Amino acid sequence: MSLESLRARAVALRFYGVLAHWPEVATADWLAPLVQWEEEERARRSLERRLTDARIGRFKPLADFDWAWPKRCDRGSVEALMQLNFIAEAANVVLVGNNGVGKSMLARNVAHQALICGHTVRFTTAGELLGDLAALDSDAALRRRLRHYAAPDLLVIDEIGYLSYSHRHADLLFELVSRRYETKSTLVTTNKSFAEWSTVFPNAACVVSLVDRLVHHSEVIVIEGESYRLKEAKERSEQRGRQRRKKLS
Repeated sequence: MSLESLRARAVALRFYGVLAHWPEVATADWLAPLVQWEEEERARRSLERRLTDARIGRFKPLADFDWAWPKRCDRGSVEALMQLNFIAEAANVVLVGNNGVGKSMLARNVAHQALICGHTVRFTTAGELLGDLAALDSDAALRRRLRHYAAPDLLVIDEIGYLSYSHRHADLLFELVSRRYETKSTLVTTNKSFAEWSTVFPNAACVVSLVDRLVHHSEVIVIEGESYRLKEAKERSEQRGRQRRKKLS
């Protein structure tokens, strides 16, 4: 490693004391390991902080996803998401499918991969997000909170469609999506087709504009199939039944 490269790394770390005595310490055997240790420790602490802030929660790794279970799921498109090119392009992602087909699991895997690669991420449900924004009682507080949700490189909004919301909630979501439009990436999971979003936000005038703003420059992945959670529950029940019969025999 050249001394110029090592000095540039020390500058990036703001090792001002070392830099002030650079001619004396530049060739010391301990300097390169010290710089490396500091870089690794800062990277570790940064990842821990971003993981905490992201609030992804527990999830199964993508390697455990049963690709044979859904009737329809474009595996190539999902695996391409893990390369995170959509974040570099400030594009959006929409995962559409019935309850229990793995949308949230896939979304969490993408979010975690983004964190590992150095991006800022925030994971939230639609209910939590819109409840948080709607509860604010002043314009100043609302603007600050909108900036909070608009800031991450990737914002994941889980479970749009499981509850119905007022036109005010729709307006708030539209405002947030508009702030992130073509500058940051938003990943949404929903159990409703876009044609059904008017039932999620009844009487909201901005629904068409909201969907249009969200799907422009977006990857829409549709997952069809029965609930994977129900499948696992049935398998556990059958296993317990076999164990009981074995004890009785």
